[in-house]
Amino acid sequence: MTDTRVRTRGGRLHMRRSRGAMSGLLLIVLGAFGALIPFVGPYFDFAFSPDTAWAWTDARGWLQVLPGAVAVVGGLLLLVSRNRATAMLGAWLGAIAGVWFVVGRAAAGLLGIGDAGAPVAVTETKSVALELAYFYGLGALIVFVGAAAVGRISVRSVRDVEYVDTSAAADVQPQPAFSDTDEVTEIQPTGTDTGRHRSWRDTFGKRTAVR
Repeated sequence: MTDTRVRTRGGRLHMRRSRGAMSGLLLIVLGAFGALIPFVGPYFDFAFSPDTAWAWTDARGWLQVLPGAVAVVGGLLLLVSRNRATAMLGAWLGAIAGVWFVVGRAAAGLLGIGDAGAPVAVTETKSVALELAYFYGLGALIVFVGAAAVGRISVRSVRDVEYVDTSAAADVQPQPAFSDTDEVTEIQPTGTDTGRHRSWRDTFGKRTAVR
């Protein structure tokens, strides 16, 4: 059987946008949460020191705002891209941001980027909840979503092949042999004298034969 599908250059990089849409949306939500929670958490009595809303510190910028922004960018790439390489980049950015949420606080002293502060809590349970929501649990969840997106995008499914073939076939449309808009040129038969120039003698009828 002859394979009639249209092959396009770079077809392996094309994919449906839905392949990374859900993962991208989750990364955007989680990244935005991680970047904003240190500034709005004090409104809900759920914060690290300093317990002041919208208080900027270098540690918050490096340990929370930066990885949160990177996760949002990765999520946007996953959400809008139909290119497998671009979506893969977004997934890896999300995974790296999640790793930084987990290990950044431990490496802050070594890198000299400041201290994230201490949990403002009177109970051990709330202290653990703050640690998980701000850093370790959030980072692990972002890593999971990013890794799942990497695995999903790296596999070229049957639906991806059908999508590429359908897009290629739509671009290559057969041209009709004749269109209603084409100009038609009428060719007169050569065996008739309808177009022959008539002399002035034929204007008033047949010429009289000369005897």
